[in-house]
Amino acid sequence: MPFLGGQYYIVIIILQAICVIHCLRRGTQYFWIWLIIFLPLVGCLAYIFTQMSLGRDMRQMQSGLGSIFNPSGRISRLEENLKFSDTFQNRILLADAYLAAGQTGKAISLYESSLTGTFTDNEHVHLQLITAYFEKQRYDELIAIAKKIYKLPQFMRSRAHMQYAMALERTGQSEQAEREFKMMQGRFAYFESRYQYGLFLLRAGRKDEARQIFADMIDESRHLTSRERRNNYTWFNNAKGELKKT
Repeated sequence: MPFLGGQYYIVIIILQAICVIHCLRRGTQYFWIWLIIFLPLVGCLAYIFTQMSLGRDMRQMQSGLGSIFNPSGRISRLEENLKFSDTFQNRILLADAYLAAGQTGKAISLYESSLTGTFTDNEHVHLQLITAYFEKQRYDELIAIAKKIYKLPQFMRSRAHMQYAMALERTGQSEQAEREFKMMQGRFAYFESRYQYGLFLLRAGRKDEARQIFADMIDESRHLTSRERRNNYTWFNNAKGELKKT
């Protein structure tokens, strides 16, 4: 169904989450949950107009959607919150919003200034800084941060781990970069990391190994659910493109 292009799926997911949470909180009949899950658009609209009030509940839903279609409005509200109350939580909420909106420099400044006192080793801030440093090509700082949280389980399966591997390559540490890439090569998972590893192998002149990675990704995509294929469409499509070129 054409509706705002690819954002249609995001809107549906948000509507589903809002309706299911509302349903659980209110103790509404559970058949609504099944309707919302298996008939997303129809179920959500039916639930909204029959079970949710047009007052506070609808305003909450509009606020959630507004953060997608009007990110500057959300950022303005978070900036005001920080002016009113300069807390760690308010600083990080604003920094996260800056990063999501592409205002990476502002995000970095807030993240860095928040790493003080009891929050010096905050895992979320370190993970977000890795992404921000990667976008700004500040690879040495990225690597230093990554080493601090390297042993954390959440780091090993995060996108930040992939960015760490890419930063190692870009600073001339190719052998170590490959070791990190190889840790992210499980079947039916890590599709972005595996795609980036394939590109790494191509840059190293290892064409056959790269082709095998891309071929495996495409083969596995046929066995995923439609949602999993949609979530990883970019990497499957890119892998097909690389196979055609090589």
